[in-house]
Amino acid sequence: MTSLAGTVALTRLALRLDRVRLPLWVVVIGILPAATAANYRKLYPTAADLAAITGVVDSPSLVAMGGPLFRVSLGGLTAWKVGATTFILAGLMSVLTLIRHTRTEEESGRLELVGSTVVGRHAALTAGLLTVALADAGTMLVTVLGLLKAGMPAPGSLALGLAIGLSGMAFAAIAAVCAQLTTAARTATGITSATLGGAYLLRALGDTGPTWLSWVSPIGWAIRIRAYAGEQWWVAGLFAGLVAALLTAAYVLRARRDVGAGLIPERPAAPAAGPELAGPLGLAWRQHRGSLLGWVIGVALAAAAMGGAVRGISSATNISQQMLDVLARMGGRKALVDQFLAAVVGIAGLTVTAYTVQATLRLRAEESAGHVEPLLATRVSRIRWALSHLTFSVGGTALLLAVFGAVTGAVYGLQVHDPVGQALRITGASLAQLPAAWVLTGIGVALFGLSPRLATLTWAALITCVLLVEFGVFLGLSDWAVDLSPFAHVPKLPGADFTVTPLAWLTGVAALLGIAGLTRFRRRDIG
Repeated sequence: MTSLAGTVALTRLALRLDRVRLPLWVVVIGILPAATAANYRKLYPTAADLAAITGVVDSPSLVAMGGPLFRVSLGGLTAWKVGATTFILAGLMSVLTLIRHTRTEEESGRLELVGSTVVGRHAALTAGLLTVALADAGTMLVTVLGLLKAGMPAPGSLALGLAIGLSGMAFAAIAAVCAQLTTAARTATGITSATLGGAYLLRALGDTGPTWLSWVSPIGWAIRIRAYAGEQWWVAGLFAGLVAALLTAAYVLRARRDVGAGLIPERPAAPAAGPELAGPLGLAWRQHRGSLLGWVIGVALAAAAMGGAVRGISSATNISQQMLDVLARMGGRKALVDQFLAAVVGIAGLTVTAYTVQATLRLRAEESAGHVEPLLATRVSRIRWALSHLTFSVGGTALLLAVFGAVTGAVYGLQVHDPVGQALRITGASLAQLPAAWVLTGIGVALFGLSPRLATLTWAALITCVLLVEFGVFLGLSDWAVDLSPFAHVPKLPGADFTVTPLAWLTGVAALLGIAGLTRFRRRDIG
């Protein structure tokens, strides 16, 4: 039997299992560039209209968020607007898919059962990679056809589609290596997600500082394919070399470990549990602390980078006279700084909510793994167990938003000689995102209460929120559609008037969803 025996069958199985999930990913990622290009054509019909916005787009702050605008054109503006977003989404799709069909299958024991049949040692990894490759190829195809339909030039459309597909494969290759190192799917996903976040941060720092940092990041490579701006096709070779090296490493590592094991040895457990593990809250802390610490470090680093970039927008000299007139009516350059800070805080709220969902779905992971029933056989009640995990979903989110606001404000404040004042101001603005994030906690608990299998739809809810907030108005969606996202109701702080009413409503909705989910969880069967 060869090491690849059964690969085709496992690939077909993976595609069948993901027959709903993957097409949704492909369509959502693929249509964003075309929809963006079509709406830019309506908003900026002439070259003069495009030139009026380039002063702001070229500011260091916005370059840090989306990358440089290489050419003032509809295509160039489209690639700038959706580039980083689609590269990250393609990376997430690939990471989650690869881990699900490799390490998750091993962790559950299903792969060992399948491996007892006529299935080769490398079949599962190869099937997972083929599934991801098909999804990335589908995303590329949808992107290119959509952009051509929108009337965009063919070379640039192909370049942008290629950049999206290659980004997905690069992070899938990273995930393939991480899946060999750890014994837990959550750990592998966490490491790869941290790598994705680090790649974005390196790209942001490189685009606003030392240029070489952008060339360390796959996201920086994808941007430098320069779709619609004198395409640099040779950059695709960097992706090919990285993917080849990482996949070679993944196969070598896979050959040297047992099924279900990881190359990073697990730390031996203590002979007896300490007093902190006497209750469900202590156990939940032990399970969440590593993830929370990683998020705190990542958020702090990103906040420091964003805080350092804020100053650039107030001192930019290439803003058009038309924009300066608008700023004068709005309160000068300070208004532009506040608008940028509000945008950064909004993005931070959406990003941190990924931790919220991750922590909430720990409920589902524990039940699916069969860890809940032994606990409930003791004096621990269902509600007490669930609340122990939700403490970190709710409280951990508040901590991360506070860290982001404090670090961003302090770094910016040092530049304007007001670190304490700016830290307090931006921390308050960040914490205003909290009720919207809690709504996702409520959705996750409600779905978990119905069935642990439905809980993963919470990720779909978060992605929907991201698309509605970031692209809803721009794509011409109705107000009621955009308002489906809880983040659409958060005051745009700092700079806007603070209103407590929408935050109270969001908190109430989150509480009702959570209560409904916990009530249903008390009554349904476990497992």
